[in-house]
Amino acid sequence: MNSKRPLQDDEVSDTSHPKRPKTFDIVSHGSHGGVPLGSDHYTVGWIAALPIERAAATALLDERHHESQGFSQNPSDTNSYTWGRMGEHNIVTASLPAGVYGTTSAATNASNLLSSLPQIGLLVGIGGGIARPDKGMDIRLGDVVVSQPEGATGGVVQYDLVKAKSGGERERKDFLNIPPPVLLHALANLRAEHEAEEPMMNEFLSKMLRDKPRMAKSGPGYIHMGGCDCRGCDPNRKVPRVVRDSTDPKIHYGIIASGNTLVKDAAERDEVAKHVGEQCLCVEMEAAGLINHHPCLVIRGICDYADSHKNDRWQRYASATAAAFGKELLSYVPASDPQKTRRAAKPVLRAG
Repeated sequence: MNSKRPLQDDEVSDTSHPKRPKTFDIVSHGSHGGVPLGSDHYTVGWIAALPIERAAATALLDERHHESQGFSQNPSDTNSYTWGRMGEHNIVTASLPAGVYGTTSAATNASNLLSSLPQIGLLVGIGGGIARPDKGMDIRLGDVVVSQPEGATGGVVQYDLVKAKSGGERERKDFLNIPPPVLLHALANLRAEHEAEEPMMNEFLSKMLRDKPRMAKSGPGYIHMGGCDCRGCDPNRKVPRVVRDSTDPKIHYGIIASGNTLVKDAAERDEVAKHVGEQCLCVEMEAAGLINHHPCLVIRGICDYADSHKNDRWQRYASATAAAFGKELLSYVPASDPQKTRRAAKPVLRAG
């Protein structure tokens, strides 16, 4: 099993295996030297809304730890945590309660996490791609979209937060915090490295899928603009795709649209993209509720195209690709003592 998503009808396999930077081996589960670490040693908070997203993060741990020594969970904190290490960072993973979604739930989750364990944050999981190949945004199932500040936008836009004014005018009120500088510096270094080297995420992903083959379960062998079955669709609306030279997931950087609506309609998706702007690459349901409570970088694996063919066939693989990127990003975050990390994680407020 390798990192590659299932081949699609208009693509060919790349059998080359370029030399990649070193990776971290998965070791047996346990704690640091057999002794649980104190909670102040866990400086990365990894938030996953769905069980499959949390499973992907857990599968990529280099060590899995017992609950932190001396950890005192705030009485209001109902989160369930997974403790472990990725590379040189000790991380704690939290997820939303089963069956609970949306920006409000994400805000509660983040507040609870901060009440017990303040640290830098990553929101990692799945999202719906907004593909516009004719504009150079050839986003496909299994690809990864990463939030990146653009102009006055911090990387995430809450598209359903507007002020209704007279005459039908709608004023945007969606200005959110940008990610902590320590994560933006890491992202800049990672992007520079990818200009010359293959992403490490491909190797992380390959190992995970070998060790955890269930995470590779995905969808059809033909890429439909929206899901698994377009037999009833107008063939004239088919969007042509250029053949890629590899089936490894691609990484896209831009704006992520977030709101409380599960978008599964192409017209609605396109309206969201129009509202947010041309750099909008993905739509999802948690980030806007999280950003101002727990400033973080948002990483989304594309599992559908947010239209009427929305389904869950690609969710496991998309969760895995997003988690693999998150692990690579952390390798560019300097390992430092906990207090330095917390100071570096203080948010930069975006005026608006």
